[in-house]
Amino acid sequence: MVRPALWLWSVRTALLGPTEAALRGLKSIKGGCHNFCTAISKSVSYKELKNLLNSKNITLIDVRETWEVLETGKIPGSINIPLGEVGQALQMNPRDFKDKYNEVKPSDSDNLVFSCLAGVRSKKALDTALSLGFNSAQHYAGGWKEWATYDFSENKQGH
Repeated sequence: MVRPALWLWSVRTALLGPTEAALRGLKSIKGGCHNFCTAISKSVSYKELKNLLNSKNITLIDVRETWEVLETGKIPGSINIPLGEVGQALQMNPRDFKDKYNEVKPSDSDNLVFSCLAGVRSKKALDTALSLGFNSAQHYAGGWKEWATYDFSENKQGH
């Protein structure tokens, strides 16, 4: 009798070849766990982000394209570093970072939060930061869409 796992391995090996089948199996297991784990423990809510911003103990990086930020606005205090530049920016020396982004470069132990429009690009930026050793990095899954909705309703109630 052939066990189901062995049969599946045999089919994958026949279709993909032994090495590629093994690598794809490992990648999917590792990728699934990594994405699952960071999604749970590495995201902040609107209220958590608001508290972090009020404490001034955070570097908030908006990873949307510059034209998007100019067109729609940004979370006060955020730095705009488009997603395609995040990996390079986090590896810059502090002087180059300051020259390019007009802000102090965060250290790998700083509270770092990424935001975007709706949480997809900020999650990618988070994964990049974590892979570079920024272990305190998080992302704001609600993004600009959620922030603008809360901010609008809070301001409306205040007037």
